[in-house]
Amino acid sequence: MTSITRDPVTDSPVRESGVIRTRPFPPLAKSYLEVSTIVRGEGLLARTPWFYTMVGAGLVLGLAGCITGFILLGDSWFQLLIATALGILLTQVAFLAHEAAHRTVLSTGPANDRLALVLGAVVGMSYSWWDSKHSRHHGNPNVVGRDPDIAPGVLSFAAEDAAKSKGLLRLLQSRQGWLFFPLLTLEGLNLYVQGYAHLCSRGKVKHRWQELTLLTVRTVLFLFPIFFFLPLGMAFAFLGVQLAVFGVYMGASFAPNHKGMPIIDRAVTIDFFSKQVRLSRNIRGGWWATWFMGGLNYQIEHHLFPSMPRPHLARTRQIVIEKCRELGVPYTETSLLKSYGIVISYLNRVGLAARDPFDCPMVAEFRRA
Repeated sequence: MTSITRDPVTDSPVRESGVIRTRPFPPLAKSYLEVSTIVRGEGLLARTPWFYTMVGAGLVLGLAGCITGFILLGDSWFQLLIATALGILLTQVAFLAHEAAHRTVLSTGPANDRLALVLGAVVGMSYSWWDSKHSRHHGNPNVVGRDPDIAPGVLSFAAEDAAKSKGLLRLLQSRQGWLFFPLLTLEGLNLYVQGYAHLCSRGKVKHRWQELTLLTVRTVLFLFPIFFFLPLGMAFAFLGVQLAVFGVYMGASFAPNHKGMPIIDRAVTIDFFSKQVRLSRNIRGGWWATWFMGGLNYQIEHHLFPSMPRPHLARTRQIVIEKCRELGVPYTETSLLKSYGIVISYLNRVGLAARDPFDCPMVAEFRRA
């Protein structure tokens, strides 16, 4: 006798010989298929060339305005305003490069890859380094040992890592929450260095020579007018402000998405829908938050549908919220300022592991008594 059951992953018919076996499809695993069906049915994965044309045109005009302002101001400390504007604009270009890397902007994969390569060079970042790192993050957000965004470094995101730190790093991590935003002023430089290190590393690197050429040309074109037309002290100040604004803006846009959300062990098995929803955080604010964060305010929807264009994320949010209510899956959404408070508090809690075990306010109080 032959019976037809359903595959537990694809929900497609599976023919089996012998006795009929009932294999109910897990509700949480099936939920992503159901949400995907609605999203596709409403055309929310369709490209939006009109939107990205306007974004691109706005960025080009903004960069042209910065160049014009730089030329007109000449030897003036008001140039630091231009440096600030450049830091903001280059972050917005990075948002667009991020979307192109997810193949969201143009109609074909290769075209998006080329666009991401060029936009990354405009920003000064390596696309191949970013793509490798970011792809691993999307596959396993906040999973210890798999998500590179929570790997131990200057900051620790797990108490076990903070407890192992030594010397100056241990001192820094013991107060890392309060130092988070000051450290972000160096993040722009760090992103550039990490990209170059990746391109110069051993082994196979995709687009190695194209990116090295593009980034070198970009660096020369960016630094030459700054150090040629401005006094040396002002030139360094201009570069420092631009890098600081870029680093803080980038970090302030990406940090609220996952930092302070649960961290899970790599051995834990969890369905795709639950993993992406439970380990991500959305930011309220509507259109202004979408502009400020380049669509990253809809982090849950972005993780569920990485190739979804920015204008469709808001509608998808409503679909995902309804499904989460139906299944009882927590959907985390908060304000931007509150998210920063959560991140700082979380990092400080983790940093306690880097402190002297006797460095306790209660113990200090007893000592004074």
